This record gives sequence, C-alpha cells and structure tokens, in this order.
Amino acid sequence: MSAVSHVPQFFVHQKFAMTTNRYEAVDPAGQTLAFAEQKRLAFKEEVTFYTDKSKSQKVFSFKARKRIDLNSGYDIFAADGEQIGFFRKDFGASLMRSTFHIEGPGYTGTGQERSQWIAVIRRFTDIPFLPIHFDYVSSEGQPLLGVERQGSVRDRYTVHVPDQRVDFRVAAAVAVAMDALMGR
Repeated sequence: MSAVSHVPQFFVHQKFAMTTNRYEAVDPAGQTLAFAEQKRLAFKEEVTFYTDKSKSQKVFSFKARKRIDLNSGYDIFAADGEQIGFFRKDFGASLMRSTFHIEGPGYTGTGQERSQWIAVIRRFTDIPFLPIHFDYVSSEGQPLLGVERQGSVRDRYTVHVPDQRVDFRVAAAVAVAMDALMGR
C-alpha cells in the first residue's frame, strides 16, 4: 500500500503547448513536485505525472473510466498502479456551478465553485482572467482541499490541503483535471 504524502500547500502552473497542456506542481520554495503533459482531444483521458520534465520517473497518474465521460469519473493511481483516489465531475450539478466529487482512503467529499456569480459569468463569457475558487469539503462538512486560480494570462493555481488524509497526488490530479475539464 502506498504511503500518504501530505503537502499542505503547493502551486500548479499550466503552460500552453501546441498539442498538449503542460502542468507543473511546485512547492512554496519553487521545487518541482510533479510534471505532466495532457494530450489535447484524447478519446480516453489519461494524464501521467513524473518527477520532472525528463519523464524518467513516474509519480502518479489519473485515467478516465470510460471514453465518453459524462459522469463516469477518473481513477488516480500511484506509480506502482495501486488506486489511491477517485474523482468525477457532477455534470447535472455543474450546469450552474461546477461541482466535483472526490474519494480517497478514509474520506469522501464534494467540491464546488465558491462564487455562484463568477460561475454564471463564466458560462456566458470568455473572460480569461476571472479567478476561480473551489472548496472541497468532506461528507462530514470539514475542509478537504481548496483550489484557487489566480487571475493571470497563464493559469496558475494555489492548492491548500488542510486535511492530512488527502494525498498530494490526489490533490494535484484534481487540480489539473479541473483545469482540463473546464476547458482551460
């Protein structure tokens, strides 16, 4: 069984490339925690995270359960293939405010856009600098993690993880998937 690796705060930077989205998770000191590339227009979404840009050592991955993923979700795997988490976008609840569900060892929770107002604006306009904040709470109502997109030209996210049960790999997979699933 994989050991939980809790990181209370980190940042995800998205970099645009012609055929891929590149993501780098860094700690507050600027050290790379994980690097990933997501192929655009993939039929079955799978994103693998590595220790660095050389892609020589796998850290974790997430993969869609089905090719057309309207509510099926994504499994998160450790480097050895062990499942360490799961998340899915709730498309029905996301019509007016994006909503995700998350599961990991010892917890389940739901994440939703903090601001209904910004959620509505995002649906009818394409303002690239709007900040987007998601708050994830456990089924008991306790904070699990928060993902905040800064208003900038390139997508930059601050990820806060107050719950020590939430593995860094799960939090990073969710942050990257939110960006990808929201078409950023």
